[in-house]
Order: sequence, then C-alpha cells, then structure tokens
Amino acid sequence: MHVLKNLALSIGLSVIAIPAISQFKGDDDGVLSQKAAERDKAAINAAVNGWWTASMKNHDQRIAWWREARFGCFIHWGVYSVPGGLWKGKKVGGYAEHLMRKEKISRGEYDSLLIRTFNPVDFDAEAWVKQIKAAGMRYVIITAKHHDGVAMYPTNIGDYSIKNSAFKRDPMAELVAACHKNGLKFGFYYSHAFDWEHPDAPGNDWDYDNPGGDKDLHGGRNWYDVHPELLPKAVKYVNEKSIPQIKELIAKYHPDILWFDTPHKLPLSENIRILQAIRSVDNNVVVNGRLARSSDYSFGDYINTSDRPAEFYPVHDDWEAIPTTNESYGYSRYDESHKPVSFFIRLLAKAADRGGNLLMNIGPEGNGVIDPRDTIILHGIGEWMQRYGNSIYGTKASPLPIQPWGEVTTKDNRLFLHVFSWPANKTLTVGGLQGKVKKAWLMNTKTALKTTVVNNGTDVNISLPATAPDSINSVVVVEMEQIKPTEATVSRLLDGTGVTNRLLAYDAQYRKGLTKGDGKIAGYYVADIANPADQLTWKVRVAKAGTYNVSVKYFSSKPDAKFDVKAGAHSLQGRTNQKKGIVTEKLGVLELAAGENVIVLAPASANNEEIMKVFELQLDAANK
Repeated sequence: MHVLKNLALSIGLSVIAIPAISQFKGDDDGVLSQKAAERDKAAINAAVNGWWTASMKNHDQRIAWWREARFGCFIHWGVYSVPGGLWKGKKVGGYAEHLMRKEKISRGEYDSLLIRTFNPVDFDAEAWVKQIKAAGMRYVIITAKHHDGVAMYPTNIGDYSIKNSAFKRDPMAELVAACHKNGLKFGFYYSHAFDWEHPDAPGNDWDYDNPGGDKDLHGGRNWYDVHPELLPKAVKYVNEKSIPQIKELIAKYHPDILWFDTPHKLPLSENIRILQAIRSVDNNVVVNGRLARSSDYSFGDYINTSDRPAEFYPVHDDWEAIPTTNESYGYSRYDESHKPVSFFIRLLAKAADRGGNLLMNIGPEGNGVIDPRDTIILHGIGEWMQRYGNSIYGTKASPLPIQPWGEVTTKDNRLFLHVFSWPANKTLTVGGLQGKVKKAWLMNTKTALKTTVVNNGTDVNISLPATAPDSINSVVVVEMEQIKPTEATVSRLLDGTGVTNRLLAYDAQYRKGLTKGDGKIAGYYVADIANPADQLTWKVRVAKAGTYNVSVKYFSSKPDAKFDVKAGAHSLQGRTNQKKGIVTEKLGVLELAAGENVIVLAPASANNEEIMKVFELQLDAANK
C-alpha cells in the first residue's frame, strides 16, 4: 500500500485493519495463533498511533536525495567472495554469497577457512568509488553483514567479524571516507533476520535445531506462528546482535541509508521493533521497504520491487529494483551470464519512466578487485550517463501512455524521450502528448526539431535525422509550456511503421485474484488464468485501420487448452503448446479499426486449473 497514503490514513487512527486470526496457521485450539495475531496487531497499533507516524513527518526531507539520485550501486562483498563459488574443488552454482548454506559449512569451519584467512590486499576504496561514480551512480550500499553472519567491519558485538582476519583494516570506514570525498551517498545492507552463525537466529539448521532454514523445521516459513514458544530465542538474537550492530553501524559510520532483506524470517513485531530502534537513534537515515511490512502497511521509506528484474509491474509510490550484472550477487567465478550494457541503460530509463530507482549490483572478488566483467558494464553505462545522465537524475515518472519506441522521463517542463527503436521513416510519434510544445531537440545538440500536432490534437510528430545519435538509447528533449497528464480517455498509441508493439500482461487490466510474477526475465507474467473471466484487457489506439500480426508469449503446463485474442468483432484462436518452458507463438492476423480498440486475451472455456501464465502480446503492423 502507498506509504504516504498509509500515513494519511493513520493519523488519528485508533483501529487498524489486521488480517483475521483465522489466517494465521496455529495449533488445534487456535490459542497460539491468536497470540501471534495479537502480538503483531499490538506492534502495528503502537507504531501507527505513535512513533512511526511521528517519524514519517520528515519523510519527504529524508528521502529527497534518494529521489534525486535515481541510480545507485549495490555491492555484495564478503569472505564468501574469496571462493567465489568454488568449495573444496567443487563448483557451487547459484548465489555465491549463499555458499555457507548450500554446502552446510559449520560455523567453526567457516571461521577458520574463510574469516581468519580473509586478506583482500588489492582493496582500494578510492578506486572503487571513482569507478562507481564514473558509471553515473549517485549512492553506494555495501553488505556490512550478510546471511553468513560475518561483520565486514571490526565490530564490538560478537566474535564473527573480519577483525579476526588477516586484513587489519576497516574497509567500511575507508569506503565511507571515499564516498564523502567524491560526493556519493553511502549506506549498508544488513541481514537483520537471517543469520547462519548465531545459535538463536533463524536460518542455520545444519549446526542448530533452528527454524528458518531449508529443512523447514518447526512449521517452516511461519514457524513463529506455529511455534511461538520458540520466539524468545530469536528475540534474544535480535537483542544481542541485530539491534546492537545496527546501532553500532549508525553511530560509527553515520550512513545515509540502511537496506534490509528477508523480513519473513522473523515475525512482523520483531521487524517493527528493529525499525523503532533505528528511529530512536536516527530519524534521518533512509530505510528501505524490506525491513517491516504487512498487508496493510509498508513501514519503510520506499517500496522494493523484484530482484534481477527485466520488467516492472506498476507501483504507485517511491520504489527501487535491484538488478545484478549476472545472476549472482556475490562474486562467482563461474557465472558468465553477464548482461549487455544496453540491458542496463534501457532498464534504467524504464525504471525512471515509472518513477523508480535502479540499484545495480556488482560482486567484487575476494582480493578486493572489482570483477573485470563488471568493470566493462560499469564503463559502458558511464559513457552513456556522461552524455545523457540529466535525463535520469531528478526526473519523475512519465505522464504519458506507454510508447512503443521507448520510455519517457520528465523534469520541470521538459520531457526526455528515450528512443530505443529509431524510426525508419524519420518521424517519431509521441502518443498522448497534449499541451503546447515550445521546442524540441536532440539532447546535447542545439538543432531544433520540427514538431507537428496530429490525430486531432492527441499526438505529436517529431521529425528526426536519419541516423540515431546513440545505438542503445538516443534522447530527444521536448520543452512544454506546461506538462499535463494525458487524459484518462486517451489510450496508448500502437506503432504501425515497423516497431513491435509489446503489450505486457503487467500493463493489462485484469480481475483481482490473478497473481503477477516478480519481474525477472522468466517471471514478468500474470498467472492463474483458467476461465473466461480471467481476461487480460488492453486499451489501444491506431491512427488508421490496419492488420497486425499477433504473437503471444506464455508458459503453460496444461497442453491443448484453448484461448482467444479478440478485438471488436475480430478474433484469433490459440491452443497452449506442449513445448517445455516459455514459448512465443504466432497466432495470426488481427484487424484493428481506426481509433480506439480493446484487445482481450482469455481462455475460451472454463478449466479446473490454470492453463497459462501470460507474459505479453506482440503486435507488428502487417500492412506497414
């Protein structure tokens, strides 16, 4: 739920909407589950009717720099970076920072083989920060403690720390100093709820009989509701390590931002208590949205969306996504799935178009050197940001409908058109652009571009040169007398000249109850589509009547199920494929009338189970 809307609703509110006690899994007589619900309800009420509402009074001031920055660097670096996915001669796939959990390495062995020997002799904080700044990033967040429980600074709380390593320096202090020197904001990732070294923390079920791990002991994910008698152990961990180390980080380094993860490992009441401890000592530090959240409230300063995203589902608030250069966050010597520079440049524009930040992750090597594969990506992004960064920094979400050729960001009375697909006919049509255009030009040039109002004042054509200035993302600047949101009655304009129109399932209208994927390359779908009522609907416009080749991208585990794609009196029929994995299939040619059209995808008949997860429809003009 919208953070500021929550705040407005909460002021003076004495009764909070809480999930019914029946929603909490518990023992047979329900007594324990009732106590669990009351515990969280009390924590929410105390926060909303007291300290949290008070702490949100300076929210806009606190988060102003973050909104301006738009682009940050996430750094996963720990003692796990030394093996980098290699353990005792064995290749370990997936997240390299999860080595301890994957290989069930005991607390003692992890200490003796990784912590004690850790010695990143090539670590140079100044070099890191200069490279990050050159990439156009405005803030840095690094892992002060990941799930392995190792403090990457000389902590005074506990003995699981690099103070016991061969590296007799404080890399966090050096990074703070380098960031301040180079004008970047700085912050910490801290694993508050998941700790594999502490005997009382959730997560480690190979050394201890603890919940929160892969064995799903004591009730699995909801262990604290099923067995609340185990909660005092976790509270002990929070009191002994989590809160003291977080306060230590604040007092010692004065971070601008704190970043948390995996809140589901602890009950909401504990997460709220940790946030309260933070606010008791620092009401200016930004806190991300993964520390404390319920179905009704997001207690952080902004919302987090998916990890490793390819697409973004609509979010009506401050938000941030965390892509990584490959598919691991910590350094992995084996993961060669690094994405091209173009992926991140376009993802950055896509995030800014939707009012969000991009916190892009790199995983430095155990010796302290930034992975050369990451360096190439950072350098490529930096080259683009050097020329076009002002079209990202300090911008707001686009007021226009979705454009087929790219993305739009806004600042003051200017629109920045991020053109990914340069028009072959040298005419860029900006759909839904209403109001008076003062002038338009290619960013970084002074040459004015001709603009023409078309389609009864609904759209604007901009005449462009034949060649795109940038092969990845060329930016056209449009200065308006006043930027006005496009009228709700004006839908997105489809391209009829050669650009593929991608109608994402995320951008469709669909009934409540259908679920959406997380936005990853294999997860930007709408799911649970089983019956004719489970339809996806897109409102579109075409400048003139025409025919479009239609393809659908989907996943199905139910072969030969029928579905339809309709527009007015015209329709196409499809059957789910038996092929494994995600498929993109051509359905045929669909006629669209001039003006407004409603395109609907839905199952042709009722089914007892999901027939498909839909990613997108793709429409290409057949008569261009």
